[in-house]
Amino acid sequence: MLLRTFGWSMGITVVGLAAAAYFWGADGFGVVLILSVLEISLSFDNAVINATILKRMTPFWQRIFLTVGVLIAVFGMRLVFPLLVVALTAHIGPQTVISLALDSSKTSGGLTYAQHLNAAHPAIAAFGGMFLLMIFLDFILGEKEVRWLGWIEGPLERIGKLNQLSVVVSMIVLMLSARFFAETRAETVLLAGVAGLTSYLAVSGLSELFESAGEEEDADASDTSDEGAVVAASGSGSGSGSGKSALLVAGKAAFFLFLYLEVLDASFSFDGVVGAFAISQDIFQITLGLGIGALYIRSLTVYLVRQGTLDDYVYLEHGAHYAIGALAIILMVSIRYSIPEVVTGLIGVAFIGLALLSSMARNRRLAAEGTG
Repeated sequence: MLLRTFGWSMGITVVGLAAAAYFWGADGFGVVLILSVLEISLSFDNAVINATILKRMTPFWQRIFLTVGVLIAVFGMRLVFPLLVVALTAHIGPQTVISLALDSSKTSGGLTYAQHLNAAHPAIAAFGGMFLLMIFLDFILGEKEVRWLGWIEGPLERIGKLNQLSVVVSMIVLMLSARFFAETRAETVLLAGVAGLTSYLAVSGLSELFESAGEEEDADASDTSDEGAVVAASGSGSGSGSGKSALLVAGKAAFFLFLYLEVLDASFSFDGVVGAFAISQDIFQITLGLGIGALYIRSLTVYLVRQGTLDDYVYLEHGAHYAIGALAIILMVSIRYSIPEVVTGLIGVAFIGLALLSSMARNRRLAAEGTG
């Protein structure tokens, strides 16, 4: 299972590092390796959240996530999208942006490509921060079968019964961020934040709509094809233990879940792309290094799904959502204050680690109760 899931990522890593050594020598090899390790170490919470969504999708859409999704993540989000961000925020043409990106010493309006991208950080942080904050709020305010921190989650679930509370809280956070962190960029932060919140509501809402429609269709037709929205799957995976059938989304519902995953990945990767310029000014080194890291996160996501890890360690999903909430706040604060990526990474690892330890303690307790 381990080799089958991670084998192709390992193979591409060998090819990528060999290419880095060939084109850029020992220094380029080291830069790509460092960027890859950083991307992996800072994205464990991303993998856990991805797994909570991917396990609801059919094997076909899981393969799409590992193939088309990887291409979008590597070339779209870590190469093309930053170019678009610079073009839109700096109001310069595509040819000029590409020229700046290919020549780190070249400037436009007195700024290099990396400086233009850094200047776009408030908009990037506001968009990603709002998208991630909505994910966290919808989880923490929603009803959960299992609670990790019951003294917090219980009261918040009761408060969360208020309609659209997550949207209200997010808008308050956005307005406060624009007021106290944005300085002269308040309008930009507000627009980008509203765009992030709208993107979340649109993608998640459409996915839920088609999923609900598919469940109704599934009641009338037992042989749902991929053009439907839901198919039945055996609940015999590791950790399920129930023997009941689960519903896996496909068709339009899965397509919008796929889009949701890609926007989620973008929200995680924005800050990493900007921060990568502190290590290298070469966009191809950055794309290769971050891309290798993204491959492992994709493979780790699939591994978690196939092993049933989230069913075996039930608090991992909680820990990942708390890490996302922390990252959302960090992104909003970073509109004005510089926060080292190592801080963000350590916070995420801490939440995931504590959730894992708590899950293991719960499993031991249940096992002892069962044998007692």
